[in-house]
Amino acid sequence: MHQKCRVTVSKVADYEPETLKSALVALLEPLGGMKAFVSKGERVLLKPNMLSAKNPSSAVTTHPAIVKAVADMALAEGCMVMIGDSPGTGSFQRVAEISGIAAAARESGCALVPFDNVQELHGDGIFKRINLASTYMAADKVINLPKLKTHEMMTMTCAVKNLFGAVTGKEKAVWHLKAGVSASHFARLLLEIYLAKKPALNIVDAVVAMEGDGPGSGDPVNVGRLLAGENPVAVDFVAARLVGIPPERLHIEREAAEMGLSGSRIEDIELLGIDEEIFSIRPFRLPEASGPQFGIPRFLAGRFRRYLTPLPVPDKKSCTLCGICLDACPPGAISVKKEAIEIEAGLCISCWCCRKLCPHSAMKVRKSLLLKCVEAFVRVKNQTSSSSCPSGISR
Repeated sequence: MHQKCRVTVSKVADYEPETLKSALVALLEPLGGMKAFVSKGERVLLKPNMLSAKNPSSAVTTHPAIVKAVADMALAEGCMVMIGDSPGTGSFQRVAEISGIAAAARESGCALVPFDNVQELHGDGIFKRINLASTYMAADKVINLPKLKTHEMMTMTCAVKNLFGAVTGKEKAVWHLKAGVSASHFARLLLEIYLAKKPALNIVDAVVAMEGDGPGSGDPVNVGRLLAGENPVAVDFVAARLVGIPPERLHIEREAAEMGLSGSRIEDIELLGIDEEIFSIRPFRLPEASGPQFGIPRFLAGRFRRYLTPLPVPDKKSCTLCGICLDACPPGAISVKKEAIEIEAGLCISCWCCRKLCPHSAMKVRKSLLLKCVEAFVRVKNQTSSSSCPSGISR
């Protein structure tokens, strides 16, 4: 019989250390506790979300209190614990300090390990060669610590998307250019990265999550939940249902189902030790830049792609010409002319790297009239058919 993917959800009011510790113990207990995932003497890497140098209150990065609490639990099992990532922008040390993760590492006595060196992997999927951080690949176990956020390209970033941090530095921009031709193609890349080295455990920080224009410019929202599971696809499936994201907007989940991966279907998942109240959360407000991707005939979607794709447009009042968007743009579509940012629409691949990394929220969204009409149609359709209740998942 096919073994179901077990996922747990726990309620927690805030990041107060003792409250958080109790919630994490309760979260992992149905899965066998931390000892079910790590062993004495193992080199365990904690992989938080360290997108950019933002204060924990902004909900851009994994909260340092969760990083410390999980580190302490792994240390108690006799493991050697490291904390590492490759930020989307800024130096690793600066992001670690401002996000509070450096302090969490010092307090726990863990090593901070920037993802500098790479190891080339040869796969049998669509992407034959992928360079991932050698530190990430060399760890005996990886504990994935994503932040639950909306995402302007993928709609949601959680457990699977967080593993993109194993791609180092400017390699990220290269892969956005190679795989960013469509959300489904990029989702395939993310899933192949996951399959290259599966995390031993995924613990999601959804105590304060992010809705709206995530992953870097959205709004913090109190969710008061932690999620955990061994399979990141299944964890993401439950996380999306938790905050009412429609299945048709989940590119990673859809691609995982196409690949036949476990955890991508409702019948694959078993929820442990929770009740329906866990899911009593209002649906998230989704990113403005994430247009309708499905429900449109393919021949129309292809023919009118340029009119159905939102594009970034700089806000001259907010822009400080800091240059971060220029460095972040994979196809090099951004330039400065006459002391203003200009974007060449024909080169833009709508990866939204410019928007998610802008520290001043100076990159706005431009939509065609056709796209606005399609979105209005999809909203009406979803209001009559969608439901955020995860009914049907085994308990």
